[in-house]
Amino acid sequence: MEKSTKKLILYYLTAAAAGILLHFLFQWLPNPVLALVSPVRESVWEHVKLLYVPLLGAALLLGRGGGSGRTPWLLSGLVTCLAMLGTGYLYHIILRGESLYVDLTLYFVLLAMGFLLPRMLWPLCEWPGTDKAAVALSALLGALIVWFTFFPPDTALFADLSGAVRTFLTIPV
Repeated sequence: MEKSTKKLILYYLTAAAAGILLHFLFQWLPNPVLALVSPVRESVWEHVKLLYVPLLGAALLLGRGGGSGRTPWLLSGLVTCLAMLGTGYLYHIILRGESLYVDLTLYFVLLAMGFLLPRMLWPLCEWPGTDKAAVALSALLGALIVWFTFFPPDTALFADLSGAVRTFLTIPV
C-alpha cells in the first residue's frame, strides 16, 4: 500500500472518530459554541454537521500546498453533505426508518465517499472560477448550518426526530 493511501485511511479513521465524538459533544457539554459543530437535536439537517466539520478539516489538512488543492476536497464535502440530506430525508422522513445500524452505515459510507470523491472531482479544478465557487458554497453551507442551529424552520428536514423541543430552547445562552 502506498504512503498516500495509508495517510488517507488514517485521516478517514480520524475524521470518522471526530464525527462520532461530535455527535455526543453537545449532550456532554451543552453550550452555544459547541452547538455550532455538534448536533443539538436529532434532525436530518443537524447531522450534516457530522460530515461538514470533519470533511472541512480534511480539506484544510489534505488540500494544503496552495493552488487548487483544496477545491476538490471542498466540492467533495458539499456533494457529501447534499447526499446526507437527500438520503437522510428519504430514509427518516419518507420511509420512516429508525435503525441505528442504517444511520451508522450511512454515515461511514458517506464519509468514505467524501474521501474518495476528490480524486474524481479533480478535473473540475481546471475550470476557471471553480476554486472561488467551492469556497463560496462551502462558506454558505457553513453559514446555513450556523443560522439553522439557532433558528430552525418548521419543516420535516429540521424536525427533531427524537421528539425533543425546538433548538433555540435547548441551547443554553
